Amino acid sequence: MDHNGQRGSSTPSAMLATLLSRRAKLQEELGNIERQVYDMETSYLQDPGQCGNVLKGFEGFLSSSNKNTALSKRSRKFQPEDRLFSLSSVASPVAEEVATCHC
Repeated sequence: MDHNGQRGSSTPSAMLATLLSRRAKLQEELGNIERQVYDMETSYLQDPGQCGNVLKGFEGFLSSSNKNTALSKRSRKFQPEDRLFSLSSVASPVAEEVATCHC
């Protein structure tokens, strides 16, 4: 705006183009963040070094049998529904996938 309170040379179509460009950048940034969350979540859910997680519990934490040691070295299996953080976003590809599978 100039000193008279007018928007200068900005036209509604120029403002719309600017806003649409900004929206596209924000959507791209959101997509990148959701991919990071997905990747970190996958790493957490598959971590063979842990004796449980916040979703499945920590039953193996106190057990020191060789069987649990051998099992803990394997990659963990999990369901798409276990992706608590990815599913918290309605725009997440995982949330969309789960929604279409359970219609």
